[in-house]
Formats: sequence, C-alpha cells, structure tokens
Amino acid sequence: MSEKKHFHFVGVCGTAMGSVAAAMMRKGYAVTGSDAAVYPPMSDFLRREGVAIHEGYRAGNIPAEADAIVIGNAISRGNEEAEAALERRLLYVSLPEVMKEHFLRGRRNYVVCGTHGKTTTSAMLAWLFVSAGREPGWMIGGLPRNLGRGANFTDGEFNVLEGDEYDTAFFDKRSKFLHYLPEVAVVNNIEFDHADIYDSLDEIKLSFRRLLNVVPRNGMAVVNGDDPNCLDILDKAPCPVTRVGLGEACDLRIEDVAYEAAGSSFTLRGERYTVGMPGEFNVRNASMAAVAATLAGLTPAEIRDGLASFEGVARRQEVRGEENGVKVVDDFAHHPTAIRQAIEALRQQHPGCRLWVVFEPRSNTTKRKVFQDELAACLGGADIAVISAMPDPEKVPAADRLDPRRVAASVAGGRGRYLEDVPSIVDAVVAEAVAGDVVAVLSNGGFGGIHTRLLEALAARKATA
Repeated sequence: MSEKKHFHFVGVCGTAMGSVAAAMMRKGYAVTGSDAAVYPPMSDFLRREGVAIHEGYRAGNIPAEADAIVIGNAISRGNEEAEAALERRLLYVSLPEVMKEHFLRGRRNYVVCGTHGKTTTSAMLAWLFVSAGREPGWMIGGLPRNLGRGANFTDGEFNVLEGDEYDTAFFDKRSKFLHYLPEVAVVNNIEFDHADIYDSLDEIKLSFRRLLNVVPRNGMAVVNGDDPNCLDILDKAPCPVTRVGLGEACDLRIEDVAYEAAGSSFTLRGERYTVGMPGEFNVRNASMAAVAATLAGLTPAEIRDGLASFEGVARRQEVRGEENGVKVVDDFAHHPTAIRQAIEALRQQHPGCRLWVVFEPRSNTTKRKVFQDELAACLGGADIAVISAMPDPEKVPAADRLDPRRVAASVAGGRGRYLEDVPSIVDAVVAEAVAGDVVAVLSNGGFGGIHTRLLEALAARKATA
C-alpha cells in the first residue's frame, strides 16, 4: 500500500475513519470520502482538513484515480461503493490495515481497550506523552480537546491507539485491535456489548485473550484488577501483566480517592494525582493512563502535570450551553454501565440539580432487548428519564428488538417517559425545565441535532417570557 497515492474512504465520517483520513491527508496523500450521515463535529473537522466528502453512497463517488478503497467496519455488502470496489477488482482494505502499514510498524504502540473508558483513557495517555514532549502519534475514536484532532501520526517513538474489539470489516471479522502491533495493552474492563456481532460474553473474552497473545514478552498488559472478566482473560497469558485497581489483590492500588465538583484526586505508587473530571470511572481511567505512561519512562511529575491539564474529550460530559438557567450536556454513553456512571458523574459535577437524562437507543446493542431491564434500572438514577424511539428499528428482528415504551414505564418512581422524536422531547423540556435543571443527552450519534434545538428553544422561551 505504501506506493499508493489516492485513498477513498467509504464511511469517512466515523470517528476513527475520519481521523485517519485527515492524518493521511497531512502525510501528503490525496484523500476523498463518502458517508450516509454527514454531521458535525466530524464533518466540520474533515472539511477544515481539506477532505472532500460525498453525502450518500454511490459508485460514482469513487474517483477514477483512486488507488485504494478504505472500507469502514460499518459498511456491509450491498453498499454501492463496496460493491463497485468488488466488481471493478479494485484494491480494498480495512482501516486497521492502513494504520498498520502506514503508521504502526516498527513503533512502540500503546493500545487502550475495554468496553468503557477507552476513548478517555487513550486521550489522557496521548496527552501525557504530548505534554511531556515525547511527540507521539495517536488514533482516538473521539476529539480530545487538548490534542485538537482524533488522529495524528508522527515520526516519534510512541503511538497511542484506542483499541476496539469490534470486527475489522465485512471481509475481516477479527477484532480491530489485533492489527495494532501492541507493545502495551491497557484493558479497562470487559462487559457484554456489540450484540450484533457477539453472541455471548465468552466470545468477547476470546477476542481479548487473542489480544494478549500478540503482546510481546518485552511488553505489558495493564488490566483492571477489580474486574472479574479482565482477570478471567489472564489465564495462560504469555505476556507480563500488571493488575491496577482499588482492591487488595491488585499489583498497583488506587488509594485515598477524593471527589469534588471540579474533579477527582487519588494516590498511586505513593504519588498524588488530580484530574479535572468527575467520577470513579475517571479515576480508574487516569490510573491506567498513569501506569502506562510510567512504562514509557515518564516521571511522576510529568504525569501529574499532564493529568492536571487534561481537558477531556468532546461529547464526554460536555456542557453544550446554558439558556434560561438550564444547562444542556452532551455525553456519548449508550451502554447501561456507561449510563449509570455518567449519571453518577453528573450528580457529582452538578450537585443539587434536577437531572433530566434523554437517551436515544441507537447502538447496535441497545436496539436489542438484551438490556431491556438494565436500561430501566440505570435510567432510574435521573430525576426525569426520557427515552426516544430507536432509529431504523427494522434493522433488528422484531423478536430481538428493544421496547422503549416498556423501558420508560419500568423506570422506578414513574420518572420515565417515552417521547418518540426530537420535537416532542424539545417541547417537553421547554415546557417543564426550570432554572438550575441539567438536561443530559446520551447518544452515540447526532440525535437530530437535539442539543442545538434544545438551546434555541430555551432561548426563545426566555425571549418571549
């Protein structure tokens, strides 16, 4: 692939796809792309980087001069551009293959994975390297505020990679992280997820075991020592292992944790660290990043300075605005555990507020009934829990499909509501929200631009009050 000059990305607005497309552009390649859903922040980011984007998939979008077609893992057979690549016998590759050949081979790759927290932890770790002057490359499935972009590949010694257990492409069903040539693998936690490709938690554990099988003997697996599923994958692991957590059985213990509205502090290896983010899960994220950074040779002072100056990731507890005394917060949480943790962090960050949680069941797993009861339980942490209709319900067999109305009806204390679409949700918030309320929108997609629409409607209410 190294002699290729023009890469066309099919599914370019995915966070990882878009980030790598922009990185390829900065390396001097010609890059084009297409996607069915083109919306901010990724669409704005790509246009700023000079990547030409087509909205919608059509065979004619593939430039005649394209040398390689990069097919995202969200693309299935039947996609017009994928079919054109097959029919025309074009070179088609997965995103991880592009990364491995152009950015990873011969480097020290730190791969951060797990069901939850991998975006934040990988962003923290990359920032620790940057702030300490190590000039790393990175690929993160989000937009870290400190770093300005989700991917940046350099000539430095280190790469930090968010490692996803999801499959690589329709033509390669291995987990993406198996392509990343890890020297260090950070495993935050393991839960059942991705119900569209995994039938059981055991299948997910198998993928993580395969990851540890490619960590070299001069590398390290840094794992959550409090998570039984993480401990389970360590049996016969051929690489060195360090267990990190709060429990006494951990090799490195997180101690003296303190929470405040402005952030969290903890002690690790006798060193005191502070991160400006709420919640136990962010203490764990920061601890894993700190341990990985220590393996790379960073000093406690460098780690302390980096964590203290870390500004977070877009769409993670991000306050999008405030109108009429009502704050609108954006968060990416979409798994029951992540939703519960997000609510706990919002309580810490906004003490005493009335908390609205507006959840869109959009991911391939939450569209399925596998978490029917768990979603109702975790949403019960809100004062008012709103669940919308799921997009594209026909993509899930009726027998396997989540029932959002039932989820809302099952939320404890009668605090759940089913409101089908964005206009209905906006009307309800504008009619009932009062100064001091926090409205947290939880979705892994654009959700119809609901954040802007909420703020505009709240501002209009103030103007006419």
